[in-house]
Amino acid sequence: MRPGLLPVSAFLTGSQTKGKAGNIIGSGIFISPKGVLEHSGSVGLALIVWVLGGCIAALGSLCYAELGVTIPKSGGDYSYVTEIFGGLVGFLLLWSAVLIMYPTTLAVIALTFSNYVLQPVFPDCVPPYMATRLLSTVCLLFLTWVNCSSVRLATRIQDVFTVGKLAALGLIIVVGLVQICKGNYEGLTPHVAFEFSRTPSVGQVALAFLQASFAFSGWNFLNYVTEEVVEPRRNLPRAIYISIPLVTFVYTLTNIAYFSAMSPEELLSSNAVAVTFGEKLLGMFSVIMPISVALSTFGGINGYLFTSSRLCFSGAREGHLPSLLAMIHFKNCTPIPALLCCCTATIVILCIGETHNLINYVSFINYLSYGVTIAGLLYYRWKKPKLYRPIKVNLLVPVTYLMFWAMLLGFSLYSEPVVCGVGLVIMLTGVPVYFLGVHWKSKPKCIYDFIESATYVAQRLCFVVFPQFDPIEISPIEEWPDKSSNILSGKS
Repeated sequence: MRPGLLPVSAFLTGSQTKGKAGNIIGSGIFISPKGVLEHSGSVGLALIVWVLGGCIAALGSLCYAELGVTIPKSGGDYSYVTEIFGGLVGFLLLWSAVLIMYPTTLAVIALTFSNYVLQPVFPDCVPPYMATRLLSTVCLLFLTWVNCSSVRLATRIQDVFTVGKLAALGLIIVVGLVQICKGNYEGLTPHVAFEFSRTPSVGQVALAFLQASFAFSGWNFLNYVTEEVVEPRRNLPRAIYISIPLVTFVYTLTNIAYFSAMSPEELLSSNAVAVTFGEKLLGMFSVIMPISVALSTFGGINGYLFTSSRLCFSGAREGHLPSLLAMIHFKNCTPIPALLCCCTATIVILCIGETHNLINYVSFINYLSYGVTIAGLLYYRWKKPKLYRPIKVNLLVPVTYLMFWAMLLGFSLYSEPVVCGVGLVIMLTGVPVYFLGVHWKSKPKCIYDFIESATYVAQRLCFVVFPQFDPIEISPIEEWPDKSSNILSGKS
């Protein structure tokens, strides 16, 4: 059978569109507004960053849609880059994803969950450091157990909490619009909105985009489970056309609602923006807000565990990670070793990271991997021009994305060389690991014996085996004449 998963449509609340929107919308919108405003320096520029962030995510999604049906493998960026550039580049993306991107994202979401749960308990101060870490760890362990135990239970949790997160944002937007209708929109008028707290710089605006991009992370979620998407040629573009504009609209309205109730100074001083918003406008019902956000982030952790474990699974299947991570539970058909690996890495990040810097770390590496992948799209067109592409985007789409990508990463690295540089260093540590662990085939027999023994013990502990694949389930990548069935416009 397949790698122990239901069809993705089941996981995605009945449709790819709702799933894509549900996976993008998460804790980011409850934590990133503070970072976006801090780096942009004004309300007006912050709102522009949110809108442009959605546009850039849409361009990236269109490129990934072409890659998703041209290279029909699960694993997202990793699978595409491995196919296009070879093992080393693919391994570096996988290495950074396993060590930085997914554990850091999960850590930020878990910390947001615990902050919003504990903020009502500590209304006059920041929740204690150990309390937030402990609660985050408990939440993470529980959802890891759920995903290990039952795919159906995990999908039900995702269905319920996707509705919960949209309800939370809906409440914020409605209350904010009521404020605006009452005439409380002085902070949104152009002459006030573009009052800068400091002289804006290109580097700071780039960091504002990094903060906003964290809220949009998840737009490439379906590419990690492409093999399980029903009719990807039709459903991937549909999900993009509907979900990205919807998410951008929701995020922009949410920020407008925040600014209708709070001054920039109040928002920047808040530890939990939505809680402060609720306290100002909901009165005795303000407790609804932290509960709603906690439900939203709870579902976000569940969704990212699902995605990250499948990336580990894909990497192990390609031979770039220990074979144990490609095994599934013999009865529940869940990738238990991959889930435990993701959980462990996230707990380590929880113990050493601070939320604001974690977002910059993960956003920088995310953008780096996106750019390499989309550059691969252009290279693949040149390398295999006759390859049949059911979806083929206009050449301006990847070129525009890459131009923005280069400027964003360059100015971000200039403004925060330490934060961004650490991510690069961690990624490059994968080079010796690749040559020692993957490329070097003639290892001493004692090393192979140790790996085999450790794998056997772990198999017995986790009750996992290799899945049985049906070869016809994964379509081969063939050189066909390009029939130009380019449903996303343009020939290149």
